[in-house]
Amino acid sequence: MKCFYFTKDEEGGTLSSRESKVSWVRSLSVASSSVDTRKSRSDLDSESKDFTESFEFYEFLTQRRANDLRVFSFSELKMATKGFSRGLMIGEGGFGCVYRGVVGAPCSDSNMEVAIKRLNRHGFQGHKEWINEVNFLGVVKHPNLVKLIGYCAEDDERGMQRLLVYELMRNKSLEDHLLARSAAPLSWTLRLKIAQDAARGLAYLHEEMDFQLIFRDFKPSNILLDEDFNAKLSDFGLARQGPAAGLTHVSTSVVGTVGYAAPEYVQTGRLTAKSDVWSFGVVLYELITGRRVLERNLPRAEQKLLEWVRPYVSDTKKFHFILDPRLEGHDCIKSAKRLASLANKCLSKNARSRPRMSEVVDTLENIITDAAAQAEAVSGTLKEAEHVNEEAANEEVDAKEEGREEVESGKPESNNQKWGFDFKEMVSFRNKSIGKIDWRNWTAGLVKTS
Repeated sequence: MKCFYFTKDEEGGTLSSRESKVSWVRSLSVASSSVDTRKSRSDLDSESKDFTESFEFYEFLTQRRANDLRVFSFSELKMATKGFSRGLMIGEGGFGCVYRGVVGAPCSDSNMEVAIKRLNRHGFQGHKEWINEVNFLGVVKHPNLVKLIGYCAEDDERGMQRLLVYELMRNKSLEDHLLARSAAPLSWTLRLKIAQDAARGLAYLHEEMDFQLIFRDFKPSNILLDEDFNAKLSDFGLARQGPAAGLTHVSTSVVGTVGYAAPEYVQTGRLTAKSDVWSFGVVLYELITGRRVLERNLPRAEQKLLEWVRPYVSDTKKFHFILDPRLEGHDCIKSAKRLASLANKCLSKNARSRPRMSEVVDTLENIITDAAAQAEAVSGTLKEAEHVNEEAANEEVDAKEEGREEVESGKPESNNQKWGFDFKEMVSFRNKSIGKIDWRNWTAGLVKTS
């Protein structure tokens, strides 16, 4: 699903200042920055400045500029991707293509696989994304944020080359597993874990850093999964710094993905962290149903996910109709209802009524704990039933062996055997009583004729 943008420029930005920031990012040196840090904070009000134009953010970078980002040459990354072969392309978006590649590991003779994102050279929006990603991921680390390994910023005869090198997420994105109808659907336990990981990533951005960051494009395709299915947020090109102290929101151009953006943000352009909470609620319903937020191939009444689920969520007897059919047999209806209740809170029309992401993390932890306890109880019941069946089978085998030994030793028949013979006699008698002929006991005789 593609992102949408207004052509109107964000307030307060000029082309000349942006060009100076591109040159600043090329060297990634604070010394070469054209930003005058002596400016007052009122001159850099978050109501009218971009994330990369924030005084607080530059101050933050000054304190934490020391990082382990590697600088790659364009020729090195071109070789790593075999000339950006389409056979190695693993993703494509509005800002460019992502390729699988192999580069040398630092301080080692071995190689490592990476994901290389080459931004589209046409259009300024791609360069803004490139700047945002380097600025942010270059200095901040968290287990639930994708790791940026390095970058490339070169100019050649064909123009500017802007590339980013990330850790390779071997299980691709949540969208690939949840919405692409993969052969092996995600289990319910795994879905809950992915939701919790993503919630932790957003909680870190909103509440645990020196400044608040609003992700602004939370959706399944931006939730990547490593080899152990740990979820990490990716694609920070649209990220925006939250409101400064004393302010309630950031006024900005509306960007994001149709279906995931909060309604108040789309209508007014006023951005808050609660906009990400709305997007998270949408993704929770995608986890429950296995459907996209917008699906044009379905009947009209089912095309918009949030409208389709509304009557079923309010009726507990019908809730199972919206559950992903691929979850059949997972015994997850109880925890799915609780997850839907959490999603409804995140989708509250009143943004202030939505929970903070730290509260969402705590609620998910409780849901996961209770689901695990329920699964363990069911597993214990099944094991107990298997044990009882096994004992009954053993007793039956012992009884048969005992009867066989008695017959072989000439002892009287056991009650089981006697009952078996009585049963055969009863059946024979019943057949005779209803007029059936036992041809095996029939002998020829005289037939009386008139």
